[in-house]
Amino acid sequence: MIRELCPGLVRIAFLGATNDPNARTFLDATQAAANSIGVRLQPLLVAGPEEFDAAFATMIKESAQGLIVQPLFVGHRGRLAELAARNHLPMIANRHEFAVAGALAAYAVSGAWQIRRLAFYVDKILKGTKPRDLPVEQPTKFDLVINLNAAKALGLEVPPMLLARADEVIE
Repeated sequence: MIRELCPGLVRIAFLGATNDPNARTFLDATQAAANSIGVRLQPLLVAGPEEFDAAFATMIKESAQGLIVQPLFVGHRGRLAELAARNHLPMIANRHEFAVAGALAAYAVSGAWQIRRLAFYVDKILKGTKPRDLPVEQPTKFDLVINLNAAKALGLEVPPMLLARADEVIE
């Protein structure tokens, strides 16, 4: 997604949490995606928000051109959006709240879709289906949120086709 928003990017930082057991899975998936499009990923794992300033200093020192943020930091989205803007780094995440806080974009599983599927499963279980007999599903609906204010501040022109695909545009 970040490559569509910023086509010339070749080096992207990944900010993850050392204390999150899912960080490695998230990082590995992001690394695989980066490899597939010829982008160099710069992983930075921090113990907490007290290490954000040092992480951003490293991103700038190592010439990062964009930033992907692990969703665990949603509680610090405002500060991260501020640091990204101050350092002129396009930031994306997979939680809607990041884009609202000032990130360039968010791309995530649709919350409405998750609730509908949850209701489906609860209904089946309440009607007697054993949970082990229910299929495991992968998400099929994702929401794209683009923050045009952030794009303008970064001097980016969001491609019209990407705007047309967006579920929400923040102006």
